[in-house]
Amino acid sequence: MQTNETIAGAARNPVRLSESDATAALRDHLVARATEARLSRGLYIDAEAIMSLLDDRSLVRYPVGVRFDDLPLEPGEFAWPMPLGDRPADGYCLFINPWFRNQPDAWPLLIAYHIPSVNYGDIVAPEDAEAFGAALLGIDTDTYYNALCELVDSIPLGD
Repeated sequence: MQTNETIAGAARNPVRLSESDATAALRDHLVARATEARLSRGLYIDAEAIMSLLDDRSLVRYPVGVRFDDLPLEPGEFAWPMPLGDRPADGYCLFINPWFRNQPDAWPLLIAYHIPSVNYGDIVAPEDAEAFGAALLGIDTDTYYNALCELVDSIPLGD
């Protein structure tokens, strides 16, 4: 049985989490959310489903629109969520390289990668985005990563 003294002592001496503990906790959370979303959509995330998920505030915390335009993209960048204001609640425009406009089978891979950074900002590492995307699509992380690399490599030079 805990006493008030024990509870007060615990509040003064909280458990210290390391940076690696926090990183693991975030990744576990992202994978759990992605898995829940995949299960709620019948296990298969296609172009229509990923676009629908962008409107699901239980998965994507802030509004996101998609635009196939490479104007704000850096060379080699396949997509980037541009903030539409000073606050995340103002929403984002996910700019996707126009090379992918007519490749709807690629949209789930490209869009899923950016959902964690829309939700959590700069604390999301590339490995977190890959883990989320892989879990959302029901594939292993290496397969997801390799598929993204192939998609990026398919962008014609100069695009």
